[in-house]
Amino acid sequence: MENGEIVRLLCETADLLEIAGEDPFRVRSYRNAAQSLETFPEKIDEIVRNPDRKAGDKQLLAISGIGKGMVANLREICATGDLDVHQQLLQKFPPGALEMLRIQGLGPKGIALIWSAYRAANLDELEQLCREGKLRLLPRMGEKLEQKILKSIEAYRRSAGRFLISAAERASEEIVEYLRQGPDADQLRVTCAGSLRRGKETIGDLDLLVTGGRADEQIEHLLKYPKVLEVIARGENKVSVRLPEAMQVDVRFLEPGSYGAAMQYFTGSKEHNVSLRGRAIRMGFKLSEYGLFRADDEHQVAGGSEEEIYTTLGLDYIAPELRENWGEIEAAAEHRLPRLVEPGEIQGDLHMHTSATDGRLSIREMAEAARARGLRYIAITDHSKALAMTNGLDERRLLEQIKEIRQVNSEMEGFRILAGIEVDIHRDGRLDLNDEALAQLDIVVASVHSYMQIEPEEMTDRLLRAFENRYLNVLAHPTGRQLLSREPYRFDMERILGEAAKRGIHLEINSSPERLDLNEQNARRAKEKGVKLVISTDAHHTRHLPNIKFGVKMARRAWLEAADVLNTLPAEQFLQALRRAD
Repeated sequence: MENGEIVRLLCETADLLEIAGEDPFRVRSYRNAAQSLETFPEKIDEIVRNPDRKAGDKQLLAISGIGKGMVANLREICATGDLDVHQQLLQKFPPGALEMLRIQGLGPKGIALIWSAYRAANLDELEQLCREGKLRLLPRMGEKLEQKILKSIEAYRRSAGRFLISAAERASEEIVEYLRQGPDADQLRVTCAGSLRRGKETIGDLDLLVTGGRADEQIEHLLKYPKVLEVIARGENKVSVRLPEAMQVDVRFLEPGSYGAAMQYFTGSKEHNVSLRGRAIRMGFKLSEYGLFRADDEHQVAGGSEEEIYTTLGLDYIAPELRENWGEIEAAAEHRLPRLVEPGEIQGDLHMHTSATDGRLSIREMAEAARARGLRYIAITDHSKALAMTNGLDERRLLEQIKEIRQVNSEMEGFRILAGIEVDIHRDGRLDLNDEALAQLDIVVASVHSYMQIEPEEMTDRLLRAFENRYLNVLAHPTGRQLLSREPYRFDMERILGEAAKRGIHLEINSSPERLDLNEQNARRAKEKGVKLVISTDAHHTRHLPNIKFGVKMARRAWLEAADVLNTLPAEQFLQALRRAD
């Protein structure tokens, strides 16, 4: 069993316990365990299966937040795939209660209250209560909350059946690896297409293309993949299956001569393909997933590679991330496509957390891992004191951490650690730490973690007041969204970008797959307004450092070049560029 599935079960159990009004300490024990296992580098299932049970238990007990009772729970999960307490709670409360937890404005206590009063068991019933004005009759609920819940239900339904890019990539990699272990493995070429290849923030279905070997043998092998729950469709050269969490995977088996055409077609987007086919028709060709053909005699002129298709149509090669029909075909025809930023051009990671707050590792461990990945510098940006749940730093602790950073930095040859902070922006626009402390830092990253539901005008003013602080350098995860769970907070983006350009404040593309914030439209608009961006991981563990690739994908979708991204610069040049215009 994967760690992610164990974490999901623990979180669900904690939520159900809270809905049931159980002891808060017990609820917290499940949440703490889930939080620790989320970033744990080894497979829990393998530890549990250690023949030396005492050694396995000792290893589990060494994990923060895991006690003897939780060890027993982990053993039960790995043995049975579930927890007895989890099943008992699901019988007490309908499964729809868990879905209701994904709705903004409703926590476990709110769901328990609604269940007690109305026996509402799913989103449809919750929506009906809101539309009938019945929710406002309950304690601590009102008309505004009803409207917020209705909007959240609508947003949730739009995102249902979609997956974070990290989950889709992981599922894709596992299937590709499995296929490469089957018949004719040395002849196989397996590639991911679709929205995952384009780097979209969330993914619907997975599309895989395969050449080499016999399709019938490959299909038989795929259907034995342990995670296949259902065969949706099966043909001579295609099979569609359903994986856990209802993820659909479509696998197509191709002839080598049409591989490039199929890659182009199944990568999409639909809008890009329609425009490209229209261009082909105007030039006397027909374009399909099988190749590019002359219209008059059906002779194939391209199809083995994507490059030859675009070249034959008089276009520069268009990177997958740009294929959204946002002007890329016209730009390719006029040889003015951007030279998109590459992952290897990122020299520094400017947003990461340590065990001083809600991270898992030390300054040195984060720095050494970043250096091993080829970075030249990082910034340590732990939370400030307003975020009490993370043990945020006050001024005294921040100054102590700065000393520690300087000490570790002096011991790391050829690598630089910058002293920073992720400082909270209060509702009135003040930063959470005083200027005397902020002045000691190399970089100040500011973000909003509270009062996200205030009116757009107030949020805009709040951000503008924060920009007046001369020490602020970067606005982190600028819209506050959490993909598939929380909508962005609302503000006047144009005013914020204008002020950021004027003051020399930079906006972050947060690479966490749960955020990917800014999105491509806002990041592209920032570039147009003259705002420089930074791409950072918001890492809380060294395992999060590879997520930088997702932020780079988002930057590429925004048409960004290396010159648009501040942390492609070497450390000294970066620090010079960081200085405020005001």
